[in-house]
Amino acid sequence: MVKNGFKGGTRLFVDLKIWEDLLKSNRFLVFAGPCAVENLEQIIETAKIVKDSGAVGLRGGAFKPRTRPESFQGLGEEALKYLALAKAETGLLVVTEVIDEDSLNKALPVADILQVGSRNMQNYALLKLLAKVDKPVLLKRGLAATLEEWLGAVAYLEKGGNRKIILCERGIRTFETMTRNTLDISAVPLLKKLTPYPVIVDPSHAAGRRDIIPSLAKAAVAAGADGLLIEIHPEPERALSDGQQSLNFQEYEQLINELKPWVHVAGKRL
Repeated sequence: MVKNGFKGGTRLFVDLKIWEDLLKSNRFLVFAGPCAVENLEQIIETAKIVKDSGAVGLRGGAFKPRTRPESFQGLGEEALKYLALAKAETGLLVVTEVIDEDSLNKALPVADILQVGSRNMQNYALLKLLAKVDKPVLLKRGLAATLEEWLGAVAYLEKGGNRKIILCERGIRTFETMTRNTLDISAVPLLKKLTPYPVIVDPSHAAGRRDIIPSLAKAAVAAGADGLLIEIHPEPERALSDGQQSLNFQEYEQLINELKPWVHVAGKRL
């Protein structure tokens, strides 16, 4: 690591050839899908929409760490079976969250990208396990984490040997109450300077409301993001998790169409 003058921090440098296959076409990375996998029909229907939109990956939660124990915790292994079927039918990359060693072992045969959720960004035991896995890790920013703390989590993955990292800015907790979180758009260009890793934005969790997701998505493209993580659902009003921040299929398709000129101007392609 080489000192760069960033307060208390360093520049993280690795060989970018790790991501050559994924990024060689300068493709804008879109991962979309429901917060939680609820049944087979839902995830297959969603996967087809995601595939047709030109996205690269299907996101879907099997294991859901929730703020309250009575909230839907996900279908676990059953959801992984459904994701495997959706993957086989569409060829999409599967992104799903792991929360501990057990869920990691169960997800490995299905997941192409292993997600670390906001609550687990500083779960160093989990990061040490993921550091030994030869699969990309999508590392979300903690809900109240500074960039320095986020880079510390990155260092745990690097130290263990895993440099296949995607950073995901998903908003942080502030005093604002009209949105679920506050999207820290400045984190995107900063991380592009401080690390060699792809930086994507999750406008769904940042907003907590579907009406401003398109605006935040466009802002992410303009700030230099390499992609987006978007929550969609066939019937958001009936979703078991985060329906208020999920786009329906029509809204998602409209967003993708609106994004195309923005992505083009940024020098990338969908």
